[in-house]
Amino acid sequence: RYGLAASVWSENLNTALDVAPQLKAGTVWVNCTNLFDAASGFGGYRESGFGREGGKEGLWEYIRAVRQRGGAAEGQSTAALPHDKPAALPHRRTAAPDLPPIDRTTKLYIGGKQVRPDATYTIPIHDGAGKLTAEVPRGNRKDIRNAVEAAHQAEAAWAKATAHTRAQVLYYFAENLAIREREFADRLTSLTSPSSPEAEVRASIERAFFYAAWADKYDGRVHHTPFRNVTLAMNEPIGVLGLVAPEQAPLLGFLSLVLPAVAMGNTVVAVPSEQCPLLATDLYQVFDTSDVPGGVINLVTGLRKELAPVLAAHDDVDGIWFFGPREEAAEVERLSAGNMKRTWAEWEPRDWWGGPEGQGEEFLREATQVKNIWVPYGA
Repeated sequence: RYGLAASVWSENLNTALDVAPQLKAGTVWVNCTNLFDAASGFGGYRESGFGREGGKEGLWEYIRAVRQRGGAAEGQSTAALPHDKPAALPHRRTAAPDLPPIDRTTKLYIGGKQVRPDATYTIPIHDGAGKLTAEVPRGNRKDIRNAVEAAHQAEAAWAKATAHTRAQVLYYFAENLAIREREFADRLTSLTSPSSPEAEVRASIERAFFYAAWADKYDGRVHHTPFRNVTLAMNEPIGVLGLVAPEQAPLLGFLSLVLPAVAMGNTVVAVPSEQCPLLATDLYQVFDTSDVPGGVINLVTGLRKELAPVLAAHDDVDGIWFFGPREEAAEVERLSAGNMKRTWAEWEPRDWWGGPEGQGEEFLREATQVKNIWVPYGA
């Protein structure tokens, strides 16, 4: 249940370095013990807590709270910001065929399969004109339990997969999403009537390529401690992450959470936008055709107020990201304290279109935990 620190002793350094990364502890000393220095991070896993003191990873714990939001830095022109929302693009609607609509049944996505929910309750989804478009499952506690179990079954293999393998899967996903760009733009238009549906879909495709590129390039660091050691700060996946997506930019916001989490080796249980979940359920076939292993990405549609507390209180969920109302964010953090679950809860609207608020190292840091391994060297 705990994992603050450990020591590995061996005459065979290769054996020690093989064992050290497998220990679930925030600090691992090889052939030494109880060494500390401000140049190296220190902190725990699991119920030993999260967060780090010391090292560059410890510095992030203090500067995150003062990150400037919603504008340029002092003295910088907002016109130069790289994450301005793209201008509206012309959108041409194709004529609907003269056929009756097909009553499509939307299901949950658990363990790489479309599955029926535990209960028969549904949520009506309306288009921009207020017309009933579809009904999606109203997931419950048992559906979350099944999704968490599927995520744990896939966790070990996905975390041990090479970073290059994860990158290739995300590249494949980006390519397959690009093939269906027109379809997703039409879906966005029918549900939300945005000024530029193509722009959001293209930004989503670019985001997939972005995290595919980062999957095998977000490396750890070496800390130079003033002992007969160097400290390897290794980035490791957190485990099973619960993700509660924002309402704004239902496709882009959803992928902005899922992609960095899986790129770093986590498996996820994601709750998509409550108002526009069809953008996420339309991705089932894209996941299936992109070699995403079953259980790596699990989706449970439903009401945010019902599902987020279940994820937060679940003892087998290792971390939760929540983007929603402030009162609900506070409840997520309160419930997560029961098992020292790592939380990232925000209620202020983000600019999901680009720049550091929509993508970047902050998401990769939140998707990883750092293990500091003290390795001896020298005579």
